[in-house]
This record gives sequence, C-alpha cells and structure tokens, in this order.
Amino acid sequence: MSRPRIRIAHLYDDLLNIYADRGNIAVLRGRCHARGIECEVRPVRLGDPFQPGDADIVYLGGGQDRDQRQVALELAGERGAAIAAHVAAGGVVLAVCGGYQLLGRGYTDASGTHQPGTGLFAADTVAGHGRLIGNVELDCHLPELPGVPATRVQLVGFENHAGRTTLDAGQEPLGRVVHGFGNDGTSGWEGARTGRAIGTYLHGPLLPRNPELADWLVAAALDHAGQPLDEPLAVLDDALEVAARERAAGRARAD
Repeated sequence: MSRPRIRIAHLYDDLLNIYADRGNIAVLRGRCHARGIECEVRPVRLGDPFQPGDADIVYLGGGQDRDQRQVALELAGERGAAIAAHVAAGGVVLAVCGGYQLLGRGYTDASGTHQPGTGLFAADTVAGHGRLIGNVELDCHLPELPGVPATRVQLVGFENHAGRTTLDAGQEPLGRVVHGFGNDGTSGWEGARTGRAIGTYLHGPLLPRNPELADWLVAAALDHAGQPLDEPLAVLDDALEVAARERAAGRARAD
C-alpha cells in the first residue's frame, strides 16, 4: 500500500519571502515526515504554469510593496482564477501578510497605487498611517474535516503591517482578536477564511507555534488528495511548540 502524499505549491517563493515563510513550509514537511506522509514542495514563480489539481496546498508569503506589485497582475488574472478553482474543489490555501492582502480584492499602497487581487476573500486593504506591530493572540474556530472534529483553538503570532483590511459583512474572519491589532486595529477580527483557504497577518513564522493549525492544514490537504483520515492524525510531542505558543501569548498580553 502506497504512503499517503500531499503536494504543496509555494507561490512566488523568490519574491514573497520576508516573514520566515520557509519556516511554515518546514513545519508542514516535518509534521508530515513524522507520520510517514510524503510531502512534495514545488516553487511556482512568475510565468510558471499552475492549474487546479497541481497541488493540495497553495502557500503565499509576504513581500515588500515593490515585490507584491510584480505578482499582483498575474494573481488578478488566470493565476487567481486557478487558485479560486483550487479552493472550490476543496483545495487548501495559506496566505500570510502580503499574500493575504492579494487574495482579497487588492491593496492600495501608501503612494495610492492599487495592486489588484484575486477576490478570493471579500476584503479590501489600504495602507494606513503608521504600522500595526506586536504580538497577537486569537480565538479561532477550525471547521470539521474527515477524521478531525471541529475545534476551537488559540492562535498566536506576530504582526507588522501598514495595511488596514476590511472584511465584507459575509466574509468569515480567521479569528477574534484577544490581544493585538488584527486586520485593522478596530474591528476585533483577524484574517479571513473561505472554505479551506486561510489568510492572516500572523507570521514569525506562524505554524511552529500553532501545531493544531498545521495539522488541520495537513488533514485538509490529505482529504483533497483523496486520502481522507479515518481517525485523527497520530499525536506528536508538541511540548516545545506549546511552550513557544504560551510564551508568545504572554508577550501579547503584556503588549
């Protein structure tokens, strides 16, 4: 019997890579390896082909405004349509910071230049005055998956963004801000979730301190790959991850 296998497409790893994004990829790989799950990671750069069905997880990181401008037009075209079709078919997306902004309807930067987005998230982002910086703690609901019950989890991370992201009334956020700024510093929401697509400002990187979210992404990817879980993923020793999360949560509460 063949080993279970998932495929990750790391979009624009050469441009959107300033927030320890490879750390998130390393966590997904490591947690798969510990359970005997094969994990293939393929970079997808400007002009490279990408079609729905090419991956189980699509990952986008954050970048400087000039780098985001390079990818925005491609994302607003056929690349964005392919990502939307991937999500509609049960595919998984994790987009951090700039990647999150560009999966909304776009980002208007400090110069007034609009970087078009994919429209996957019903959200708009504009540059504000000053940056929202600090540790963040969220209360988050992760929906049910095959072999994985719905669960309420604490997420932590670090935010550093000038963008103020506003969600439409019907757009589900990733979580409720307990400590920190979140999408805009006023709404009380952070990130966005559509199906199995997650956008967030949390980095640092995100997944090493949030193993429940990493495992949810893996379980969703396995289901998309036609290998749904009959039972929860094997439990790993997450003592270091939990300690790191609690330390980050403590910092968020002290900020």
